[in-house]
Amino acid sequence: MAGRLKTPTGRYGGRSAEERQAERRRRFLDAALQLFGDSPGYRSTTVAALSEAAGLSTRQFYEEFRTLEDVLAALHLQVNDWAEEAALAALVDARDLPLAERVTAVFRAYAANVTSDPRRIRITFVEIIGVSPRLEEQRLARRARWVDFICAEAAAAAAHGEAAPRDYRIAATAFIGSVNGLLHDWRAGWVAATLDEVVDELVRQLLGILRPAGWCPLPARTACEDEREAR
Repeated sequence: MAGRLKTPTGRYGGRSAEERQAERRRRFLDAALQLFGDSPGYRSTTVAALSEAAGLSTRQFYEEFRTLEDVLAALHLQVNDWAEEAALAALVDARDLPLAERVTAVFRAYAANVTSDPRRIRITFVEIIGVSPRLEEQRLARRARWVDFICAEAAAAAAHGEAAPRDYRIAATAFIGSVNGLLHDWRAGWVAATLDEVVDELVRQLLGILRPAGWCPLPARTACEDEREAR
């Protein structure tokens, strides 16, 4: 019968079929992170090579995935999930801090996670590009998720008088492009700066978007208005 091979059921070696399947999937993704994210890259990797690197058989590969593209898709989502989890955890820890400090904490956590392993950057910003319409749709969907994240935090800041009230979607989309491009170029060695300097620049850009020239945070609004009138 055509289709994927049936996954075994029952316990073996003290582990359930679901646990064994999760372990196989993890091993395939770990191997893909190395082969796709380093050498030889996604386009030069075969099912046989990936299976060998994972210490598993090609039969086991087809029990978990249909194609190598499925592996790349899963790995791309995993890398983005790691970065999102780091950013959200930092946001929770910094929730009571002023806007500038919150933004800095979130972007330090995000940048540290993404750049901690050059293979993650290659998966996110290089290998995923131009593979297929399906993966392009996935890539844009994850980018839109980051845009939504920034828009939501900007709206919350505006509601508390910390940022100018406006529609931030276009600005957030442009900013995400800056984040992706700058982190990729920095990791590739094309930007002569420390990671802290890169993050500081991104924070300045975002604060400039949230607090344009001539606008003041709510607690300082009266003093700002008096200063402008005195000019």
